[in-house]
Amino acid sequence: MSEPRISQRSYGRMPDGRPVIEYTLDNGLGLRLQAINLGGIVTALLVPDRQGRAANVVLGLPDLAAYLGPHPHLGTIVGRFANRIAAGRFELDGQAHQLALNDGPNSLHGGPQGFGKRFWSIYALPGEPGRIGIELRHVSAHGDEGYPGELRLAVRYELSTTANTWRIGYRAETDRPTVLNLSHHDYFNLAGEGSAMAHRLMLPASRYCPVDATLIPTGLAEVEGTPFDFRQPMPIGERIRDGHAQMLIARGYDHNWVLDRAQERDGLALAARLAHEASGRTMEVHTTEPGVQFYSGNFLDGSLLGSGGAAIRQGDGLCLETQHFPDSPNRPEFPSTVLRPGEVFRSVTEHRFGIA
Repeated sequence: MSEPRISQRSYGRMPDGRPVIEYTLDNGLGLRLQAINLGGIVTALLVPDRQGRAANVVLGLPDLAAYLGPHPHLGTIVGRFANRIAAGRFELDGQAHQLALNDGPNSLHGGPQGFGKRFWSIYALPGEPGRIGIELRHVSAHGDEGYPGELRLAVRYELSTTANTWRIGYRAETDRPTVLNLSHHDYFNLAGEGSAMAHRLMLPASRYCPVDATLIPTGLAEVEGTPFDFRQPMPIGERIRDGHAQMLIARGYDHNWVLDRAQERDGLALAARLAHEASGRTMEVHTTEPGVQFYSGNFLDGSLLGSGGAAIRQGDGLCLETQHFPDSPNRPEFPSTVLRPGEVFRSVTEHRFGIA
């Protein structure tokens, strides 16, 4: 136990000379988060095990130069539109919009210069009882990556000082009708090293979105009787190679689950529960969002070295991206992602860490 504190240090400079700052939030209970203002990237998240020993439970890279290079959205804010939009096209109020393409024929996570590659302003929040935090701010211009409307964003990372909880709060406004779907792309490994395939995962979802060959949803399907049924905790790797057609398309899990949403206070509902038996670490994800993309790290190929010096390989981390559904702008039956002038977009996701 120690006093909660916020500190900062220089993390280097952008190619144009702007300073990159790394903030560290320490809640005094063993939870410590480090984040930079390039992409809002969470560079480390230290969580204690049942012996009180802390380990970094998110995949990261060694330095700023690595984060400025190509990488699979490690620890970033993703937007304007998290996940995929088919052919990078959608129509809004009778007007067609063409987005930048960066995932075969589709647009992924806002395009090649999505929010995870942008320079954000970063500030420490004034101290409030029970929590400490930082706020990241960014203005996305009208036409940015093909999206309409100037978008003004604020994203808060807050740690509770009474429990080991990390809360992400998103807020955005636009001056023209647009579409918006924000998420966070952390790769979790509660062991702190090695493969995450033995982690036990529970997803309270009776339906998921099957996908086509380019990972665009084709509709909704029941999880009953498939490897996509995680309504009871299951080891991630247990059914990942069972030959299901959807697994072959995505080379594992890379799908959106439709949350059953047994609602709690503040509009939050359980989205996922993850556990690592050997360390005792557990994580519950609670969100205001209607879906969660579970990605089992299928395309991690060992070409990048992680912050600990080891190659990042397939299955070394998994993503639980709370979100609206992929390709929603082209699917009127999915929950709407339209944001209009005068409206305020708000979304919250909490990661609650514990010991089993």
